[in-house]
Amino acid sequence: MSTPNDYLNSLFSLRGKVAVVIGGTGELCGAMAEGMAGAGAEVVLVGRNEEKAKPRLERIAAAGGKGYFVSAEASEKGPLQALLATVLERSGRVDIVVNGAGVNSATPYLDIAEDEFDRIVKINLKGVFLGCQIFGKYLVERGEGGSIINLGSMSGIVPLSRVFTYSATKAAVHNLSKNLAREWAPKRVRVNTLVPGFFPAEQNKKILSPERVASIMGHTPMKRFGEARELVGATLLLAADGAGGFITGSEIVVDGGYHAMTI
Repeated sequence: MSTPNDYLNSLFSLRGKVAVVIGGTGELCGAMAEGMAGAGAEVVLVGRNEEKAKPRLERIAAAGGKGYFVSAEASEKGPLQALLATVLERSGRVDIVVNGAGVNSATPYLDIAEDEFDRIVKINLKGVFLGCQIFGKYLVERGEGGSIINLGSMSGIVPLSRVFTYSATKAAVHNLSKNLAREWAPKRVRVNTLVPGFFPAEQNKKILSPERVASIMGHTPMKRFGEARELVGATLLLAADGAGGFITGSEIVVDGGYHAMTI
């Protein structure tokens, strides 16, 4: 007779899988990577700053998991192609890809300069576009399926003041994810969008004045910010073939009820 642990493992185990987490040196994607490592995956933290990855990799190793850091520019094709080649050489495969690099700005709309707009679009949208293109091509041609998880945003679903360019890029990520899900479903490559509400991510902290926090809490039924670890369950659902094998083109919202609130 199987045990409850056997049953859960059959649903959520990532043993033998390799997960590439672009933006994995950040708080949210780092927690997602740590969760996947805990489920048995070998995780690759991708970012610009190796020092930011070290504490996360130390926790993963201390818990018996496997992971390593690769430096790459997430919004340029050449470095992403080199990233794929590095991971294949070192780990032999890629099964799960998280596109999570992102930047934000609270510049008033009429004051947004072209270079600021271009920078945010390049990182938030072009980076996801290229990540999906390069790793998606590998997964489609390999023919064994796979999971791509793109980091969306509540501002990609409902309008959010003060973050105009960020919101526009995230809405585009949501749309791109659905189109790719439809395109690659016959190849068993699943593409979904994980949609955090308000979490203490690095880019959010820069724009959270006391007035802004009060406004957010007034619109969040749970009356608190999310904790990074609370993204792990949704991540495992989308990453694991057992639990999420029939989920593609979905927006999994983790927001304490924010999107359900009106007045």
